[in-house]
Amino acid sequence: MTEEQPVLVVGATGYLGGQVVDQLLSRGKRVRALVRPKSDAGKLAAKGVEIARGDMLDAGSLVTAMTGVAAVISTAAGYTRNDRNAEAIDTFGYANFGFAANLAGVPRVVLISILTSDQTPQVPHFWHKKLAEDKLEELGVPFVALRPGAFFDMVTRMGNPFEKGRVMWFGSKDAPLSFVLTSDLAGYLVDAVDADIASGERIDIGWSRSLSMVDAAKLMSAHSDKDIKVLAMPTGALRVAGKITGKFVPLTADMAAMAAWFDTGKYVADTTRQAEVFGPPPTPEDAIARVAARMGS
Repeated sequence: MTEEQPVLVVGATGYLGGQVVDQLLSRGKRVRALVRPKSDAGKLAAKGVEIARGDMLDAGSLVTAMTGVAAVISTAAGYTRNDRNAEAIDTFGYANFGFAANLAGVPRVVLISILTSDQTPQVPHFWHKKLAEDKLEELGVPFVALRPGAFFDMVTRMGNPFEKGRVMWFGSKDAPLSFVLTSDLAGYLVDAVDADIASGERIDIGWSRSLSMVDAAKLMSAHSDKDIKVLAMPTGALRVAGKITGKFVPLTADMAAMAAWFDTGKYVADTTRQAEVFGPPPTPEDAIARVAARMGS
């Protein structure tokens, strides 16, 4: 009997990638992780993860890491790093990624993309994901792209909203949009490795319905002894900040463009295919209740 081939996770040291690794291990999968040469891989190695040293900007290291795998799940995003290599990773790095997957003959690539990325050339990190999808398709790499909405977990990064009675946001607090939870998305990415999905499919990921941040705050209030308010930075203010700091902090201008897109009300997932492949999408009530439980509310 031959040993099962591992699933390579690119971005395994990140918040989403770490949960993907744990989901794979919990299902008895062998896991290999691409880890940058200077990054600490101790926690991954302690879980039994095979470590492949390399980088998205080093095509040779990608080919080596991808050789002999059952699939590749990539959650890598230069945008979230906000450093001098951010744009290079999301552009040149994903071109390398596509060429390497083709050369290594990877049976399936599962790519984390972004909802409406194909409609938003004005939002750099959205558009880069669309270009990554296109590169994989152009090279004939068998892939599926999951396009999630906004990560609702992010509203808890600036303190516990259930305790503070407020949630921070940017752009319109009244525009409807689609959300996801990181833990749910990690499960979908792992499911996609073996799911019956045609090569080249792009699948929207969201909750059962869209809602505004004001709507979300009302649902959050049900799990708190406070009436949770939304404190939002207007898109115009973000745009001005982006013009001032854009040369030094390109993330700010990108965020302003993203907030402007959110304000249109078009950042909404069609969850039809999600339901067919992964089962019924979570309701906002269920998802927010789980967030509250994790936060001790």
